[in-house]
Amino acid sequence: MSVQTGLVFLGVSVVCSVAVGALLKAGRARGLDVRQAIFMNYVVASSLCAWLLRPDIPRLFEPGQPWGIFLALGVLLPSVFLLLARSLHEAGLARTDAAQRLSLIIQIITTFVWFGEPLTARKLLGVGLALGAMACLLTRSGRGGARKGHGAGSWIWPLTVLLGYGVIDILFKQMAKAGAAFPGGLLAAFALAGVLMLGYLAVVRVRWGAGHLLAGVLLGGLNFANIYTYIRAHQSLPGNPALVFSSMNMGVIVGGTLLGAWAFREPLGRLNWLGVALALGAIGAMMPA
Repeated sequence: MSVQTGLVFLGVSVVCSVAVGALLKAGRARGLDVRQAIFMNYVVASSLCAWLLRPDIPRLFEPGQPWGIFLALGVLLPSVFLLLARSLHEAGLARTDAAQRLSLIIQIITTFVWFGEPLTARKLLGVGLALGAMACLLTRSGRGGARKGHGAGSWIWPLTVLLGYGVIDILFKQMAKAGAAFPGGLLAAFALAGVLMLGYLAVVRVRWGAGHLLAGVLLGGLNFANIYTYIRAHQSLPGNPALVFSSMNMGVIVGGTLLGAWAFREPLGRLNWLGVALALGAIGAMMPA
């Protein structure tokens, strides 16, 4: 696949990720039970995966398939969603958003240490610009209302979000190496995530509501498109994981920042606009020469 194809997949993934965040934010303001929406999201994502990708299930049971990755994703996907909701409650939107995007640090480290991508001066510049962009874009006075900000929850829960998203993105990169078996692995991860969420909702005895489930249908479509195109971007750009990791995070932050200013009337300062410019510079520096 060409670099241009990989960038198209990456762009679609960014748009879908921003849309997921906007849906959850708007839904919370209107009393959406995120837990029910997350469950239905995995039902829809599993259905779309089976219908559109037509996974070769017998191939999953051939020797050498990365079942550890498939199962780990099935457990982590719903768990990190729930940790995200708890972090939003305990630490507020600003700290949680920062932690989610700072997972880029974990991804970048593994890119050069684990995946063996060569560290050039240009890529090092891109990493520096990306971290500077995050610092500028996530500095928003009065954003999202962190609660008291001094208890243990103000850093423990965001830390779990940071670690969780960092590990999930690395696992998606590993899943991209599964080749023809990756659709089946994706279906296995979605299905396990849905079963675990259903078990959780049964334990807490949730009161089901049609509106929450309908929101989950939309969430599932966007989430499936986000994850599928993200994995395809990794497959299209196998020698540039730093580009995929950085562009995804920068794209989501810039898109979320601009959407927040336009749709949710979140104020932007000069530092935030500087962050947008730095993010674009980081993506440009990461591009293959």
